[in-house]
Amino acid sequence: MMNADLLEEKLRTDARMIFDEGLRAADPGVAVRRFVRLAPNGDITAGSSQYRIQDIGRIFIVGAGKAAAPMTKALEELLGDALTGGVVTTKYGHGMPLDRVRLREAGHPVPDEEGLKGAREIMDLLSEAREGDLIFCLVSGGGSALMPMPVEGITLKDKQSATGALLACGATIHEINAIRKHISAVKGGKLARAAHPAKLISLILSDVVGDDLDVIASGPTVPDRSTFADCIEILAKYAILDVVPPSVRSYLEAGVRGESPETVKAGDKVFDHEEHFIIGSASISLAAAKQKAESLGYHAAILSSCIEGETREVAKALAAMAKEELLSSNPLQRPACLISGGETTVTITGSGLGGRNMEFVLSAAMELSGWSPVCMLSGGTDGTDGPTDAAGAVADGRTISRAMEKGLRAPDFLKGNDSYHFFESLGDLLITGPTMTNVMDLRIILAG
Repeated sequence: MMNADLLEEKLRTDARMIFDEGLRAADPGVAVRRFVRLAPNGDITAGSSQYRIQDIGRIFIVGAGKAAAPMTKALEELLGDALTGGVVTTKYGHGMPLDRVRLREAGHPVPDEEGLKGAREIMDLLSEAREGDLIFCLVSGGGSALMPMPVEGITLKDKQSATGALLACGATIHEINAIRKHISAVKGGKLARAAHPAKLISLILSDVVGDDLDVIASGPTVPDRSTFADCIEILAKYAILDVVPPSVRSYLEAGVRGESPETVKAGDKVFDHEEHFIIGSASISLAAAKQKAESLGYHAAILSSCIEGETREVAKALAAMAKEELLSSNPLQRPACLISGGETTVTITGSGLGGRNMEFVLSAAMELSGWSPVCMLSGGTDGTDGPTDAAGAVADGRTISRAMEKGLRAPDFLKGNDSYHFFESLGDLLITGPTMTNVMDLRIILAG
């Protein structure tokens, strides 16, 4: 019979293997090659659409996101000499050498000057596009912050301040991006407007719940459903109307009055030559994780790929399911693996360091303290959780008691939003390094 220490260690090892398999399924290069093919005669197939080489003028690549570099690299290798050039922007530390496309690294989640320069270069390139040209737009998680180009009258500093306020108040990614789109010269379909009348193919790696196209990277190439009125309602909902810069509030209020131009809506002619494909998503990664868990001998279930809400409340709910597994082997026979994805939010009240995945694991560990055998792992598939170098964390039923032996009080770290330093002290941070992809978060709970 395996002793408790060895059993907990096995659960931790298995959880990491399951997580890594989910990451592999989100490999952006593989995803691009799965959707784009080049025929011997030079014809290009994207999804179910075919583009004859004799009908194509120049071919460009533009885009932004944490997966921009490997997506571009794969497309460069596929297109070869047929590719004219392009510009893409990725997060600092996520770059790689490219042959024909200019790569710029920039700030995320708060946009910076390098991102602004990249966005201007992309829009300048698109201003030269003409009918017959083919534009590939590569979109992945982080694209919204990495392609900042505020409308006239709003500075990058203003946009940074507004983004920071939205992140701190616990707004969802849908709400944050609604406002980003309306104060941007690129997002909300405006990149598609700039590319018109060239043909435009968007290859999208989804990092949002439900794979909403107008939310991923704030929808630069697709119609936008949100309105100026929605933006004002969001700021009022979180009581930050007076927190965001006056220029942002004034522009949004002018939009409500019809004095600022709306984002591009469905039916606009700019979408006549545009096609888009979701080439990677959370559901694909969760399915791969489930398959891996089953290969390791677990009875596995995907709870949902669309979990949202306050991180601590989600942790309580999933911890309760883990307790049920340990008590009654319900809903799965043990050993069991409960898998979920999505993107929760953290309302920041402290001044510590952390992210939603580490906070989830800390909250779950507190709920499951003393329970055994159980393990919980949560990580961002982009390899970063909040402003840290960790993707998330891992814990088990003895994590809290181990912490107490070191003089660490878990409730204090949770209250201070300081989950990073809690798990760093225990050696339980989940470190992956930049993964070059992003399909939201992957949470794994194992009941041995």
